[in-house]
This record gives sequence, structure tokens and C-alpha cells, in this order.
Amino acid sequence: MLFLGLAGLSLPVYLLTVAALSCLGVWASDQAERFFASHDDGRIVIDEVAGQLLALTPLLVWRPAGGPGWAWAWTTGLVTAFVAFRVFDIWKPGPVGWAQDRFPGGLGVMADDLLAGVLAGIVVALAVALGLIPVVSTGSGA
Repeated sequence: MLFLGLAGLSLPVYLLTVAALSCLGVWASDQAERFFASHDDGRIVIDEVAGQLLALTPLLVWRPAGGPGWAWAWTTGLVTAFVAFRVFDIWKPGPVGWAQDRFPGGLGVMADDLLAGVLAGIVVALAVALGLIPVVSTGSGA
């Protein structure tokens, strides 16, 4: 999984990598649309990859806890991000649907998935805040 390979990066470098992948995705999606003569063709997947990486970003900010439950914590985080992203990507609420319809070519292909990824990332962050995904405490604690 690409995320696991990128998870060791600092947050700024991770976000720059996702931004670069997204820019590449706009260009590649635009080329693919011309080649396939179809808008947002199902064979174009770079938009899904970039959106999913955004959905997983909170797991870099609040790393799932280590110790005996580490596998459960990471699995819960990964599954939450994946399911939330797919729900927003398929349902296309508000700004997600607007972005898909508003922008032409590769930008339109990428924009809806990037917004779905941001919304899914918010869901992951809320799951962390509610204690549904155990994370490593970054506070000094007293």
C-alpha cells in the first residue's frame, strides 16, 4: 500500500508528495480522457489514489497507538479512512458533486476525489477525537 511507504515522511513532505501526485493526476487524467473519449473513465484511478491519501492524512498527525493493540488501532484507522472516502466519493455530497461538474477535463476528474478525501479525513479526525481510533498521546500530560 502506497500510504505505508509514505507514512514515514514528515507531514509537510507527505502533503507535498500528495500535491505533486495530484498535479500529475490532473495532467494524466486530462490525457486519459482524450484517449478514452470519456469523462472520468473508470480506468482512471490516480484520482482515487490521491483522494485516499488525503483521507489517511490524520493518521500521520495522530499516529495509532503502539503496544498490544497496535494492529487493531491501525486497522481501525485504515478502514475508517477507506470507507469514509468511498462513501463521499460515491455519494458526492455538496462540494464533491459540485467540483466534479464544475471543472472540465483532468481537473474535474481530480477535484471531486480530492474533496472527498478531505471530507473523509475530517471523519477520521473526528473518530480520533471521539476515541474510536486509539492514538499515541502527544500531550505532555501531568
